[in-house]
Amino acid sequence: MRVIGLMSGTSYDAIEAAAADITLEGDVLVMRPLGRISTQYPEALRGAIAAALPPSATSTEAVCTLDTGIGQAFADAAVRAQAELCDGRADLVVSHGQTMHHWVLDGVVRGTLQLGQPAWIAEATGLPVVSDLRSRDVAAGGQGAPLVGLTDTLLLRGLPGVPAALNLGGIANITVVAPGTDPVAFDTGPANALLDAAVRHFTSGAAAYDESGRGAAAGTVSPALLGRLLDEPYYALPAPKSTGKELFHLPYLLAALADVPTPDPNDVLATLTRLTAVTVAGACRDRGVTQLAVSGGGAHNPVMMRMIAGELPGVRLLSSDDLGVPSDAKEALAFAVLGFLTVHGLPGTLPSATGARHASLLGSITPGRGPLRLPAPAAVAPRTLRVATPGAPGDGPAAAPSTC
Repeated sequence: MRVIGLMSGTSYDAIEAAAADITLEGDVLVMRPLGRISTQYPEALRGAIAAALPPSATSTEAVCTLDTGIGQAFADAAVRAQAELCDGRADLVVSHGQTMHHWVLDGVVRGTLQLGQPAWIAEATGLPVVSDLRSRDVAAGGQGAPLVGLTDTLLLRGLPGVPAALNLGGIANITVVAPGTDPVAFDTGPANALLDAAVRHFTSGAAAYDESGRGAAAGTVSPALLGRLLDEPYYALPAPKSTGKELFHLPYLLAALADVPTPDPNDVLATLTRLTAVTVAGACRDRGVTQLAVSGGGAHNPVMMRMIAGELPGVRLLSSDDLGVPSDAKEALAFAVLGFLTVHGLPGTLPSATGARHASLLGSITPGRGPLRLPAPAAVAPRTLRVATPGAPGDGPAAAPSTC
């Protein structure tokens, strides 16, 4: 089956579209990535997203407008992916949408809201769309995040030592697959969320992020500010746990700066970068991680990567590219996998990773232009993921079009 995955993370900087041929061969999921495209949100839409995110107040009119605007933007990305990555032969689109609110109360996720009306994607592409993948896990008592835990586990299973996968988006999340124990996945805390908020604040919106970590590299870590930030109770919560910009936003940072004045903006950026490194490293040390595969926007920040490496001497750091999964496409491909599992009648969650009562089939399906014809339910759930190169010898033929 040829699947397009669509993703926009908590940094809401772009829509990532990735495509892959995916087949299930016994208990091995075989994925052949076909490429990735990145589409910027229109500036007005990006501003509207920012204006509606917590802790800002919003209205049902704004939510409705965003649901349509984000859906149309995702539809445009899917049309491009269908033409540029799939030669017009995609079978399924899987849309994560844009997270606008992740409702956590006393460590329990009560609800989660991703906008981006899938009807616009189905109408533009003619393809069935799997969307709203997080809500079912929440209804089953799970965190609804990080949903990449299952794909990470399939990819890491069988690697030596204690392998882990780390994604550095707005929020950092980690999946640890230790031998002899159930996999664990959770959000470690902010990766770029506070950094991006600080840069926008200090530059009055002229810059959106600390490009290549230059600001942090020019600054000095403030031990006092770092200590104040590390007092956050979230870090002491047991996994599974999840968080988002409902907690880690600009007013949160400004409150810390009011307690610990730090006049030099670059010192603030250096301290926030160290915060990410310290919280990621703590999660790794607690679980005996021996190798860490990194993906996401933060993987392009050399200062952040050096700080993480410095906090984890003896741990092998590599890119998810080294495991065959392009770093910038990893989350979009992970959601493509989850949609593939859904239409084949297979659960897309691990209770040990999200804290749910049981594994669940994820998402809702919006039919395409034709009748909805799902594949026959798969007899066996995958245990491992093999990433193959399209057309490589011994990989077999590309997946045939499905009946979706």
